[in-house]
Amino acid sequence: MSIITLMTDFGNGSPYAAAMKGVILSINPEVTIVDLTHNVPAQDVRGGALILDDTAERFPDETIHVGVVDPGVGTKRAILYAHIGGHHYIAPDNGLLSRLASRSAPSRLIRLENAEHWLPEVSATFHGRDIMAPVAARLSLGLDPDELGPRILALAELDWPGVRHAANRIDGMVLEIDSFGNLITNITGEMIGNRPTDNRVCIVCSIFETWGIYHTYGQHLAGTLVAVIGSNDRLELAVVGESAASILGVQVGAPVTVSWE
Repeated sequence: MSIITLMTDFGNGSPYAAAMKGVILSINPEVTIVDLTHNVPAQDVRGGALILDDTAERFPDETIHVGVVDPGVGTKRAILYAHIGGHHYIAPDNGLLSRLASRSAPSRLIRLENAEHWLPEVSATFHGRDIMAPVAARLSLGLDPDELGPRILALAELDWPGVRHAANRIDGMVLEIDSFGNLITNITGEMIGNRPTDNRVCIVCSIFETWGIYHTYGQHLAGTLVAVIGSNDRLELAVVGESAASILGVQVGAPVTVSWE
């Protein structure tokens, strides 16, 4: 059984996602299509890269992932096939695959140039439908990726801010905001390690602070600002029962400091 996942910034209910599915199913009616999400913020390549990094490798090996967050559609930017960690990816070469590639080097990178495997007519503004969807469908039927175009050596990278460590302090930032309004940082549980997580640790985000790192949101009353290590091993700041992003007015990029007495 072949699986194709779709991740786009089209928005829920968009006919654009349906058009891509129609193309895929017209070529391979037996394929399983899974929506990762169509709610990537519009043209947010960095946000799309994080979603792929968090979710794609949860699928079985040989899954084909199609990412369409493509502000440069119709320009000279390339569209790539990449084989990373046992999975296949089709995406614009704009950094969308850079988070994945930073953890596991691609074993094969190919620039899509062979129009034989695209739709006969290609719109300048919808390469997801006219190029990426048919290529993914043909891969699901066993097409050799080397038939798609020439191999290349590297893909486009994004600058991912690092984390600064000191003896009693870690400085990071809000990396993303999830659908609940929780503030997801680039500080991981592994970085915190065996240091205390009780009220000896202070977490400051922008001008707001909380003490202690907990296992679940429900350990505190509604409306309380809490820090937890989330399911992706990243430190999160949440307001129990509310949207931390809305209540605190914090955005992606806000500084976060974890310090110990």
